[in-house]
Amino acid sequence: MKRDLDTLVLQMYSAGVSYADAVREFKKHYILEVLSRHRGNQCKAAEELNMHRNTLSRTLTELGLDSAQIRQGTRRPVRSVRPERTLQIVSNGR
Repeated sequence: MKRDLDTLVLQMYSAGVSYADAVREFKKHYILEVLSRHRGNQCKAAEELNMHRNTLSRTLTELGLDSAQIRQGTRRPVRSVRPERTLQIVSNGR
């Protein structure tokens, strides 16, 4: 993993990505990953990130992330949008 990170940093530096932009993108991706693992639950995500929930909420706002969209993206679709399951009847030959 360290090698992958070193390669990524080198690519970003070579491409002229500023330090502030690199840190912002890292934060955004890292936080979104943790939030998705907790299905948008900010309390659980904040606990895993070792930060207060209000700090996480403020950070989401600073990064331009909408917590409502994050929660909606992790929910199961409503029944009318879900694909239909078909019931197969298997005959046992009697």
